[in-house]
This record gives sequence, C-alpha cells and structure tokens, in this order.
Amino acid sequence: MYAYIARRLLLMIPTLLGIMLINFVIVQFAPGGPIEQVMAQVQGTAEFSTTRFSGVAGDEVASETRGGRGLDPAFIAELERQFGFDRPAHERFGKMLVDYARFDFGQSFYRDETVLALIADKLPVSVSLGLWTLLFTYLISIPLGVRKAVRDGSAFDVWSSAVVIIGYAIPGFLFAIALIVVFAGGSYLDWFPLRGLVSDHWDSLSWPARILDYLWHLILPVLAMVIGGFAGLTMLTKNSFIEEVNKQYVMTARAKGVSERRVLYGHIFRNAMLIVIAGFPAAFVGVLFTGALLIEVIFSLDGLGLLGFESVVNRDYPVVFGSLFIFTLIGLVLNLLGDLMYVLVDPRIDFEAREG
Repeated sequence: MYAYIARRLLLMIPTLLGIMLINFVIVQFAPGGPIEQVMAQVQGTAEFSTTRFSGVAGDEVASETRGGRGLDPAFIAELERQFGFDRPAHERFGKMLVDYARFDFGQSFYRDETVLALIADKLPVSVSLGLWTLLFTYLISIPLGVRKAVRDGSAFDVWSSAVVIIGYAIPGFLFAIALIVVFAGGSYLDWFPLRGLVSDHWDSLSWPARILDYLWHLILPVLAMVIGGFAGLTMLTKNSFIEEVNKQYVMTARAKGVSERRVLYGHIFRNAMLIVIAGFPAAFVGVLFTGALLIEVIFSLDGLGLLGFESVVNRDYPVVFGSLFIFTLIGLVLNLLGDLMYVLVDPRIDFEAREG
C-alpha cells in the first residue's frame, strides 16, 4: 500500500504540470486581458479599478493594436513590465512553476492581497457550504436508497422514484432562484435572507444568536444544492443494495436462519456502502469547486466559487492560476483518499495486487 501511495503522489506532479500548461496555453489566446482592461479604464470605457499590478498571465493582443489606440507606447511598455508581460511566454510559465513549487502564488492584480490570503479568506465559506450540503445529501439519500431497495417495485418505490427524477432534472441554480422568489422576499414570502452567510450585525450577537443566524442564512443555499445532489446518490445506494441482495453470501445467511434485519444491516450494508462511502472525497470536490459556483453567485456568498468567477471575468490571472493549482492539488489528494477509504471499508481490496 505504501508503494501505491508513493506512486500516486509522484503521479500528481505530471498531472499538475499538464493541467497548468493546458490552461496557460488557452489563456494566451483569450482577448481582453488585464493590460487591455487598464487601457480601457484610462480611456474611460471600463468600470473596474486596478489597484495592484503583478503576476503571471497570457499574451495579449498585438502591440500595433495597442499603439493604434492613441496611448503613449512608454505607458504601455510600463504596464507590460508591471504585469510581467515583458518576457516571453515560456519564461513566464517557467517562473510560475518555480514560484508555485514554493507555494508562492503572487498577488492579485486588482486587490492588495496575496492569492493565498484571498483563498484562505474565502475557503471557510465554501467548505461550510460543501460540508452541510454533503451531510444532508447523505442523510437523505442513504436511508431513502436503502428503503427503495428493500421495497423495490412497491408503490413507495414508484412515487419516490418520481421525486428523485424531478430532483435530478431540476438544476440547482433554477431551484435556488425559485426558492428566492418564494421564500426570500421575491414575490411571496420574506422568511429568509437573500445575501451573505451571516447578518451585518453578526459580531454584536450572542453566541447562540450567532449560530442561529448562521443556520438561518444557510437554509436556502444548502437546500438548493441538496436538491440537485441527492438524486444520483439515492439511486446509487439503491442499485448497490439490489446488486448485493442477489449474491450467494446473502442467500447463505438467510438459509441459516439469520433475521432479515441482520442480513440487511449486518451483511449487505457494509458491502453496498463501499462505493457510496469511498466516493465521499470525490463528491466533496464536486460540491466545493463546481456545484457551489452558481449558488454562491446567486446568494452572494463570498466563497471560492464567487472568487473564481470574478477572477475570470476581471482576468485576474494570479488568482485564476493560483486557485486552479490549489484546487487541482486538493482534488488529486482527495481522490487518493478515496482509494484509501476503499481499503478501510473493505480490507480485501489491494490496489498493489491489481496493478501487478
């Protein structure tokens, strides 16, 4: 197992390198980079501010196009130097890799903060949203999937399948908008807040009131994310149980007179839950880095999803690449943890023997 872990850790290096290289190359062809945005601001045609110039990013449009806009070439050259675009792309990419190997991600173009400080500031919001979402998703999906498997083909299985299909078909962001319209002061009720993870006066509240305020703000965004995630996990749980029910060891246990409850929870549950439990790290990555993006934007939650969205729109390349590197690294580590969880749940699994 240790040799397998070592190989997986070493494999992360070329994987990270390949992902960063592909995205770096794509950025070279993206129009409207930070220099163009600064020039547009100078000419009064943009509505954003640039308070800091540093970092690594892609090639911008040709210099003759810039010169044709009537700006001083010396000013443009100074911008290129401040942004780091006065060097060839391969040198910028090499410097970025060297800096990232030291976990030095530079500073944001438009915020007077380092990339690590920005991510550390936004991470608790996304982690909080992701953990609560996965908690309720698993609490709903596993019991529901088990019950559907036990009562396969019954009326309960049919109508609950209809609910699951509806939940699977409705995108989380559409459900979030519907929740806002109905419950957050849209057209009907005004029961829940629309913005943020806590109230503006949260610091002045007592600790019990702070907890209640925090949970009050979480209800709608978590509900919007759970509705889109519980369907797939429910059907996975059901299918895993049905597959195990027809295996020989289950029939042997029943033939020995073991009670149905013990067969279900003492024999089937552990094996059926293998794929469900081991998939937790991958599910967390999906919720944290992809599923929460639109939800954070819709509910104005200042997390990683909103940070990434704003960074791409503003061409804040240090934040874009720094976030990409950290997210990819976390994803690779969690995927490795997923494999290790397979072994913890079922010690009979041996990845080294499979590779051999």
